[in-house]
Amino acid sequence: MRADSIVIIPTYNEKENIENIIRAVTAQEKQGGPEGAPGFNVLVIDDGSPDGTAAIVKSLMAEEFRERLFLIERSGKLGLGTAYIAGFKWAIEQGYDYIFEMDADFSHAPADLPRLYAACEAEGYDMSIGSRYISGVNVVNWPMGRVLMSYYASKYVQLITGLRIHDTTAGFVCYRRRVLETINLDAVRFKGYAFQIEMKFTAHQCGFRIKEVPVIFVNRELGTSKMSGGIFSEAVFGVMRLRWDGWFRKYPKAKA
Repeated sequence: MRADSIVIIPTYNEKENIENIIRAVTAQEKQGGPEGAPGFNVLVIDDGSPDGTAAIVKSLMAEEFRERLFLIERSGKLGLGTAYIAGFKWAIEQGYDYIFEMDADFSHAPADLPRLYAACEAEGYDMSIGSRYISGVNVVNWPMGRVLMSYYASKYVQLITGLRIHDTTAGFVCYRRRVLETINLDAVRFKGYAFQIEMKFTAHQCGFRIKEVPVIFVNRELGTSKMSGGIFSEAVFGVMRLRWDGWFRKYPKAKA
């Protein structure tokens, strides 16, 4: 029996992490879901990594994870948001009920996946967020400047949009399929941090129930961060556009 859950992991030059994260995700067990089904499958979206990340994934697919690991290769760095959109569409077509966003670098702990899953499958929420800020500031090994920038960015988003979500830029998320089927994925406009904010804001505007699950975020030990000032600036100015949309745009509503 196939898993009901798929974890989407975008990659660019993650050869140091990719095999270990795949093994860690597929090793997780969860309560609930189809009896006898595996815990979590993995979909890697690789943006033409020159370090051979995709080749490692292909080797694992052929040797050990034939039915649990999948790969979409893209021609170059096309943006985090577009990677997730491609993954969402693939997962919907394949009929997965629970679709996750997760980083490749172990900043999101695979052991937290069952908790995000349970918030949706057992508690009935439509979207669960692995939140760094719901119970204080739970970030390890980040420079203080980056912690403050991330924390106050979420406070800024709350202030401008009215969202009652503490970690609006979080990239560790579980969606029920119906959330992604309701949102017009082709209309999602942002590619970086603002993509994460836009998805949460849109889900809220559609009337979906969202829960924040406290997690500890640990800065990567291997590989290089993909964060840039341009990505962060997109989030800052994109929030104003989202607030404008909230006033004048009609959002599809969640079906009971």
